[in-house]
Amino acid sequence: MERIWGGRRLEALYGKQLPAGVRIGESWEIVDRPEAQSVVREGSWRGRTLHEIWQKNRREIFGEIAPSERFPLLIKILDAEEKLSLQVHPPEESAEELGGETKTEFWYIAQAKPGAEIFVGLKKNRTRSRIEEAIERGDVEEHLHRVTVASGDAMFLPSGRVHGIGAGNVIIEVQQNSDTTYRVFDWNRTDENGAPRQLHVEQALRSIDFQDHEPGLVRPAGESLVRHDLFEVEKWNLPAPREIAPRGTFAVVACLSGKMECASMTFTAGDVFLVPADLGERKVRPLEKETSLLRVMMPNESTSRS
Repeated sequence: MERIWGGRRLEALYGKQLPAGVRIGESWEIVDRPEAQSVVREGSWRGRTLHEIWQKNRREIFGEIAPSERFPLLIKILDAEEKLSLQVHPPEESAEELGGETKTEFWYIAQAKPGAEIFVGLKKNRTRSRIEEAIERGDVEEHLHRVTVASGDAMFLPSGRVHGIGAGNVIIEVQQNSDTTYRVFDWNRTDENGAPRQLHVEQALRSIDFQDHEPGLVRPAGESLVRHDLFEVEKWNLPAPREIAPRGTFAVVACLSGKMECASMTFTAGDVFLVPADLGERKVRPLEKETSLLRVMMPNESTSRS
């Protein structure tokens, strides 16, 4: 996905083939959207879309999972060569009123240049009225909580948390299947025609959680980074073969470093793949030292609140 704030590091770091001469900000790795689809690359199901499989082979591939129209997660890799806009994704009640989609997400900082930072939540004692005044003045960034990050850090972002990604970050993003974003401020950038980029101030003010002050980075509990009703994310170092998930349960795997094998296929850093619930050979095997991964799973139907 071409983005005004993107760069070329997805090619440099992960060997992804990018179109020449454009700034690529996002790689949608696992996606079931009307405007974009993951497609099976190899095997007897080659050419089938994720949406087709979700509709026709749900139990077989995804196990016992709460029903929904589309596969409920979207997995991306982001390359922020420049700062992203300061933005917010609406909570469910606001999304319904505004005609958008709610979105809760999780960031894993895969690479960070020295001094890279993220904007998350508000500074203490910032109220709605102060934020409205700051937006009018054009200095709202001074009222957001800034966190310096390093490779391996992580942040959970519930819907309603105002946020932005600073320059120099490459991030693996796990999120609800949504593409609704309300921009609060975009650093006075202009598009290719010299026009200011569109803001969504009214919608944003109806979506921001004004009680969300100075959230901290994720504090891992062993391998667990986040455990939520929507998704669960673990970070594994992989010195030896290990079953990725119990039979009958699917998992999404993002290779962070090194090289690994699963079901006779080889994956390297930057590769993201889905292990079906009915797959017989479920072990991931390291092929290099210092191999690591993120494992993304969803609560099954019996534990989901939806």
